[in-house]
Amino acid sequence: MKWRVVSIAFLLSVVGTGLTWLTLQRPLLALMEVARHGATPGSPEAAVLSRTLGSLPFLLALDLVLLTVVAYGVLDFMVGRPLRRTEELVEQLGRLELDASMPESAGPLLSRIQRALSRMAVALQQEQETTRSQLRALREANARLAQAQTELVSSERLATVGRLAAGVAHEVGNPLAGILGYLSLAGARTTDPELQEFLGRIDHEVQRIDGIIRGLLELGRPGRGSLGPVDVGHVVETCVQLVKAGRDFSSVRLELALTPGVLARADSGPLSQIVINLLLNAVQAMEGQGAVRLTTRSEGGEVLLVVEDQGPGIPEQVMPHLFEPFFTTKEPGQGTGLGLAVSRSLAEGMGGRLMAENVPGRGARFSVRLPSV
Repeated sequence: MKWRVVSIAFLLSVVGTGLTWLTLQRPLLALMEVARHGATPGSPEAAVLSRTLGSLPFLLALDLVLLTVVAYGVLDFMVGRPLRRTEELVEQLGRLELDASMPESAGPLLSRIQRALSRMAVALQQEQETTRSQLRALREANARLAQAQTELVSSERLATVGRLAAGVAHEVGNPLAGILGYLSLAGARTTDPELQEFLGRIDHEVQRIDGIIRGLLELGRPGRGSLGPVDVGHVVETCVQLVKAGRDFSSVRLELALTPGVLARADSGPLSQIVINLLLNAVQAMEGQGAVRLTTRSEGGEVLLVVEDQGPGIPEQVMPHLFEPFFTTKEPGQGTGLGLAVSRSLAEGMGGRLMAENVPGRGARFSVRLPSV
């Protein structure tokens, strides 16, 4: 850009100097001719005339240089700098750097161009912000859609397992009841300690089978119709009193932050089962050491029940499968993997939902949301 301005300034200077020379050539030559005829050779007038004729090309060259410098300064200030700034702004707009500002330039044409570019930058900023907000909305909608799809697949899976369990429950339940009865008779008729130990182990495993079948039946059980106002804090206190006498809770501190008078549209039986399942899972996650905090409050037209533990948290790879039936991270024989699946099914049967997340720092947080009365 600078060399273009220099070339234009030089061209204008040449044109200006040439016009000046063409304009003054004839009068100057005539005046010098008259002075030369009237001057005596060797006189001071003749010497001055000779020096003047000799310095005329130098003066014209100096005039050309001065005109070039002046023209360059004027053109660079009036045209060159604004054009360079405009070029930089266009390049910034091309890189989508829309926060650039442009000062007003002298001259109506460049001012109009720069104002148009500034308006275009503002419009692009608004369009870019609109696009970003739309992208955020699309990402949020996609996340909600993925969550809904996951919940739909999980619900369908639970319903399938429930229908299967309902079909075989009676067929399996009767033989199990018979086995338990015969085990009781056999234990009463023997005094052999080793045999009694074996019978006790068989009884324990049969009880586990019976518990699994009952859990499967809970998955397929439809939502209960007897929903009414339930004091969530009272249900939590009852569950805490029930479980804290257990051996697993001997070294666990149960912290209650219950808002009084919080009523949910629920069923106290399923709600108690959910709370007990969450308490047992929290204690097992902490290996019987630490604190479990239970909180209830009203939030956004819903009743929120939160159970937080100080365990290691939920691994990232476990989180997507946490509520799947038969999925468990416990040792074989320590759990069936139905507790959380049943708890979520019970919560949804009351029109609520059960969610899990990790507490920043350490531990897991399970939230039960139920409709408020």
